[in-house]
Amino acid sequence: MQRIVLDIPDNKFNFFIELLKNLGIKKVKRLSQQQIEYVDGLNNALDEVEEHLQEKKYLQNAKDFLEEV
Repeated sequence: MQRIVLDIPDNKFNFFIELLKNLGIKKVKRLSQQQIEYVDGLNNALDEVEEHLQEKKYLQNAKDFLEEV
């Protein structure tokens, strides 16, 4: 089973839920604001790692961070 997270405009939400029902998709869960913020933060972190891997951004390693503290 696969999972996806979608941002759906409020004015299209009811239409989208009806579409899912017609497709036979039975389990739909709305995320709380806290869950949305967590997912957004995680996505931002993954984007930063991707930029680091592409050498577009420098990420400080833990050792250097601890030496600064």
